[in-house]
Amino acid sequence: MTLEEITAEMTTKVAEKGGIDGRTVKFDFGDDGKLTIDGTSDPASVSNDDGDADCTVIVDKDLFESIASGEENAQMAFMSGKLKVEGDMGIAMQLGSILG
Repeated sequence: MTLEEITAEMTTKVAEKGGIDGRTVKFDFGDDGKLTIDGTSDPASVSNDDGDADCTVIVDKDLFESIASGEENAQMAFMSGKLKVEGDMGIAMQLGSILG
Protein backbone atom coordinates (compact mmCIF):
# COMPACT_ATOMS: atom_id res chain seq x y z
CA MET A 1 0.00 0.00 0.00
CA THR A 2 1.06 3.55 -0.56
CA LEU A 3 1.09 6.11 2.22
CA GLU A 4 -1.94 7.73 0.60
CA GLU A 5 -3.85 4.42 0.64
CA ILE A 6 -2.97 3.85 4.30
CA THR A 7 -4.07 7.40 5.13
CA ALA A 8 -7.41 6.89 3.36
CA GLU A 9 -7.99 3.57 5.15
CA MET A 10 -7.14 5.09 8.54
CA THR A 11 -9.44 8.05 7.83
CA THR A 12 -12.29 5.58 7.31
CA LYS A 13 -11.43 3.62 10.46
CA VAL A 14 -11.19 6.75 12.60
CA ALA A 15 -14.52 8.02 11.21
CA GLU A 16 -16.17 4.68 12.11
CA LYS A 17 -14.51 4.02 15.46
CA GLY A 18 -13.49 7.47 16.68
CA GLY A 19 -10.05 8.79 17.45
CA ILE A 20 -8.02 9.17 20.58
CA ASP A 21 -10.13 11.74 22.45
CA GLY A 22 -8.22 14.97 22.91
CA ARG A 23 -4.87 13.41 22.02
CA THR A 24 -2.66 13.04 18.96
CA VAL A 25 -0.74 10.02 17.82
CA LYS A 26 1.81 9.92 15.03
CA PHE A 27 3.01 6.85 13.15
CA ASP A 28 6.55 7.39 11.93
CA PHE A 29 7.30 5.15 8.94
CA GLY A 30 10.81 6.56 8.48
CA ASP A 31 11.56 7.37 4.85
CA ASP A 32 8.02 6.23 3.90
CA GLY A 33 6.44 9.21 5.69
CA LYS A 34 4.21 9.95 8.67
CA LEU A 35 0.56 9.46 9.55
CA THR A 36 -1.03 11.52 12.32
CA ILE A 37 -4.37 10.97 14.03
CA ASP A 38 -5.49 14.21 15.64
CA GLY A 39 -8.11 13.58 18.27
CA THR A 40 -8.13 17.22 19.40
CA SER A 41 -10.52 18.07 16.58
CA ASP A 42 -14.14 16.95 16.35
CA PRO A 43 -14.39 14.76 14.44
CA ALA A 44 -10.86 13.38 14.71
CA SER A 45 -8.74 13.89 11.61
CA VAL A 46 -6.04 11.91 9.86
CA SER A 47 -3.19 13.52 7.93
CA ASN A 48 0.41 13.08 6.87
CA ASP A 49 1.58 16.06 8.93
CA ASP A 50 4.78 15.76 10.93
CA GLY A 51 3.79 17.88 13.91
CA ASP A 52 4.06 17.29 17.62
CA ALA A 53 2.15 14.33 19.03
CA ASP A 54 1.31 12.99 22.48
CA CYS A 55 2.50 9.57 21.33
CA THR A 56 4.75 8.57 18.42
CA VAL A 57 4.83 5.00 17.16
CA ILE A 58 7.96 4.24 15.16
CA VAL A 59 7.29 1.30 12.89
CA ASP A 60 8.13 0.03 9.42
CA LYS A 61 5.24 0.73 7.00
CA ASP A 62 4.99 -2.94 5.97
CA LEU A 63 4.81 -4.04 9.61
CA PHE A 64 2.12 -1.40 10.26
CA GLU A 65 0.07 -2.86 7.41
CA SER A 66 0.45 -6.35 8.90
CA ILE A 67 -0.65 -5.11 12.32
CA ALA A 68 -3.63 -3.19 10.86
CA SER A 69 -4.76 -6.27 8.93
CA GLY A 70 -4.45 -8.52 12.00
CA GLU A 71 -1.63 -10.64 10.56
CA GLU A 72 0.89 -9.37 13.12
CA ASN A 73 0.47 -8.75 16.85
CA ALA A 74 1.43 -5.20 17.92
CA GLN A 75 2.42 -6.28 21.43
CA MET A 76 4.77 -8.93 20.07
CA ALA A 77 6.24 -6.41 17.62
CA PHE A 78 6.82 -4.03 20.54
CA MET A 79 8.38 -6.74 22.70
CA SER A 80 10.72 -7.80 19.90
CA GLY A 81 11.80 -4.20 19.24
CA LYS A 82 10.24 -4.00 15.77
CA LEU A 83 7.88 -1.27 17.00
CA LYS A 84 8.92 1.57 19.32
CA VAL A 85 6.75 3.99 21.27
CA GLU A 86 7.77 7.48 22.36
CA GLY A 87 5.59 9.55 24.65
CA ASP A 88 2.35 8.44 26.29
CA MET A 89 2.26 4.64 26.32
CA GLY A 90 -1.39 4.75 27.43
CA ILE A 91 -2.35 6.18 24.06
CA ALA A 92 -0.48 3.40 22.28
CA MET A 93 -2.49 0.86 24.27
CA GLN A 94 -5.74 2.39 22.93
CA LEU A 95 -4.74 2.02 19.30
CA GLY A 96 -5.98 -1.55 19.04
CA SER A 97 -9.56 -0.31 19.08
CA ILE A 98 -8.86 1.84 16.00
CA LEU A 99 -6.58 -0.52 14.10
CA GLY A 100 -8.60 -3.67 14.69
